[in-house]
Amino acid sequence: MSIYSTLRAALVVAMSAVLAACAGAPKHDTDYTALRAARPKSIVVLPPLNETTDVNATNGMLSQMTMPLAEAGYYVLPVAEVAETFRQNGLTTPADIQDVSPAKLRQIFGADAVLYTKVTQYGSVYQVVDANTYVSASAKLVNLANGDTLWQGMASASGKELGNASVGGSLIVALVQAAVKQVAHSLSDESQKVAGLTSRKLLSAGQPDGLLYGPRSPKYGTD
Repeated sequence: MSIYSTLRAALVVAMSAVLAACAGAPKHDTDYTALRAARPKSIVVLPPLNETTDVNATNGMLSQMTMPLAEAGYYVLPVAEVAETFRQNGLTTPADIQDVSPAKLRQIFGADAVLYTKVTQYGSVYQVVDANTYVSASAKLVNLANGDTLWQGMASASGKELGNASVGGSLIVALVQAAVKQVAHSLSDESQKVAGLTSRKLLSAGQPDGLLYGPRSPKYGTD
C-alpha cells in the first residue's frame, strides 16, 4: 500500500470517528420558556421520594441539595424548618409531603417554586472484582402560583468520581479488596458524598439542561 493510500485510509477512519462522536453527542433541548417567565426567587425543597432499598437515601440526598441551589442564585427555605412545619401538621413521609398541593405549599411557605426529587439509586454495589457507590436522582421544579412545571432533569454520580483508586493484582486480591471496599464505603457513608456530586450535577446552574441562574447570582440573565 502506498503512503497516499495509507494517509487516505487514516483520514477516512478519523472522519468516521468524528461523525460517530457527533451522532452520539447528547442533544440539549430543554425548554426554558416557563422558567424564564416565572423567574422564581425562592424554592422550597421537599424530602426526596426513596425508590431504593437504602433507608438513608432520602436524608442523604436532601442534606446535599441546598448548596447547589443557593450557589445557583436561589433562596432555599431551611430544610429543617420545612420538615418541622410538616411534622407539626402530621406529615412525616416524603410521599405524603409530596402529595400536598402547590397552592397549599404556597400558602404555608410563601415560596415561588417547589422542588420535587426522586432517588432511584443509592448505595454501594459489589461488582465481583470491585465495589462502587452510585447515586442517581431526578428532580422537577414546579411553579407554586399555578402548578406548572418549570424545569426537570436527572443526574447520576459514582464513587469513582471521588478519586478512588482501581484495584489491581491477582483475582484473589481483587476479590478481597472489593469486599473490603464495600464495607469501607458503608462505614464511611460514602453514599452521602456521592449524593453531593449527584446534587451538583442535577441542580447547578450554567450546565447543559441544568437550571438557569437565579436572581441572587451575578450571572442572572446571562443564560
